[in-house]
Amino acid sequence: MPYKKPKIEKVFYSIGEVADLFGVNTSKIRFWENEFDILKPHKNNKGNRMFTVEDIENLKLINHLLKERGMTIKGAQKKLKENKEDTLQNFEVVSRLQEIRQMLVEIKEEL
Repeated sequence: MPYKKPKIEKVFYSIGEVADLFGVNTSKIRFWENEFDILKPHKNNKGNRMFTVEDIENLKLINHLLKERGMTIKGAQKKLKENKEDTLQNFEVVSRLQEIRQMLVEIKEEL
């Protein structure tokens, strides 16, 4: 399931909100947190994970590598460790192209 953009920008998002954004369960988010060093959500006094917009951006990148590109956990870890900048640029290009495609589909439907 594709990533859904949050409607209102907040400083922190709960793990449940983040899981809903990605269409996965909370255990998948916790698993990714354990597997990827780039994920460092804050924890409140109760120990609840609180994700920032930067954490969500990192999750989008992880989700892209695992779900859309079909990489393994080890492959995605290696890709992020060795060349995060290039991976991020490629992800941004793909995301932008998907947005353009969606706009073109909407325009076609209006014709």
